[in-house]
Amino acid sequence: MSSKQTSNAQGTYLLPFILITVLFFLWGFAHNLNPILIPHLKKACQLTDLQSAFIDSAFFVGYFVMAIPAGLVMNRFGYKSGIILGLIIFAGGAFLFYPAAATRTYALFLMALFIIASGLTFLETAANPYVTVLGDAQTATQRLNLSQSFNGLAASLAPLAGKYFILTDTQISEEQLGALSPEQANALLTHEAESVQIPYIIIGLVVLTVALVLWKTHLPEIKENDQQSDAKAEGSIFQQKNLILGVLAQFFYVGAQVCVSSFFIRFLGKTAAIAEKDAAGYLSLALLCFMVGRFLGTFLMQYIAPNRLLAIYSVFNVALLAVAITMGGMFSIYALVGVEFFMSIMFPTIFSLSIQGLGSQTKLGSSLVIMSIVGGAIFPVIMGRISDITDIQTAYIVPLLCFFVVLYFALKTKGEKGISVGGGH
Repeated sequence: MSSKQTSNAQGTYLLPFILITVLFFLWGFAHNLNPILIPHLKKACQLTDLQSAFIDSAFFVGYFVMAIPAGLVMNRFGYKSGIILGLIIFAGGAFLFYPAAATRTYALFLMALFIIASGLTFLETAANPYVTVLGDAQTATQRLNLSQSFNGLAASLAPLAGKYFILTDTQISEEQLGALSPEQANALLTHEAESVQIPYIIIGLVVLTVALVLWKTHLPEIKENDQQSDAKAEGSIFQQKNLILGVLAQFFYVGAQVCVSSFFIRFLGKTAAIAEKDAAGYLSLALLCFMVGRFLGTFLMQYIAPNRLLAIYSVFNVALLAVAITMGGMFSIYALVGVEFFMSIMFPTIFSLSIQGLGSQTKLGSSLVIMSIVGGAIFPVIMGRISDITDIQTAYIVPLLCFFVVLYFALKTKGEKGISVGGGH
């Protein structure tokens, strides 16, 4: 291909690439508002830690329920149609926050989060394959990592947005509420809940705008490659021990990741008396470390086999969580920030190692690994219950134990140097 033709091709792909990269940002932003919502709705809706954990459950159950339907829709109508449908569903969930806050109905908040996650399932199913075909195949990995960097950027910006536009400085104790009439208490708590209305209306409008622009934009069709790899997996996919171990590891990892982030603000308040707004700033820093860790992990995997690096990072996380549980004050906080850094490579690395050597069963295996993120719906509930019985610091034993499962998988699997860490969680 001549340099002129190459330049024309790059120009043709530039706008679609930018728009698909925006999707990475959107789902990263939506994911990382949940740790803001948990302490905020806990206060506004007067919830226990167990009840507040259902915020994550509603969200990640959406992924589990919609994973297969999203794939079927895209197989039938194409990736572009699936993306637009996903954005419309996402926007619908965001708009539902308005009546949920106006009525201070927790079940309606959970329904809104389930709908948002259902829409995001479509986006995440489509975005990675689209990015890889928008240009030269030899630079597909670089494009994917560039897009994923915006996912990490969104993760660090979402807590800051929550800090300034959702969280309030109001501290409401049981004694203060008890001194008010039922009408006054309800009005005060409803006012707290309503701080989510404008931010989520804006999110919904932005998402609909992106859907409209994508609808008007030509996106290249993805030709599914039916060729099987040389390494063919034979027999039932459930006989693939490495895959099954990987699904289990991903289930526990996503559970751990959600637990660490979702109760981060609560943890800082209890262990170091840090106000919610200030704690949101620390969470933003922690998620920035997560993004840096992903870039560093990509570099290190040129020299260290992914399974070995995964094992090393798992050991660090076990040790850091032990510090967070047994010590108080700033030592515990710095330990949790470190956990975010060492979690950075885990989702994509587990994913890549799980499906290696599956041959014609790779797509099915990938679906099973994606569905295992339902761990994010289960472990926060367990952690919330432990927190209610004991305290939030002790409850961090849940992610600590989860990382032992990740370590076991890392020790049992094999990996080659050079795997790209491009996953979106």
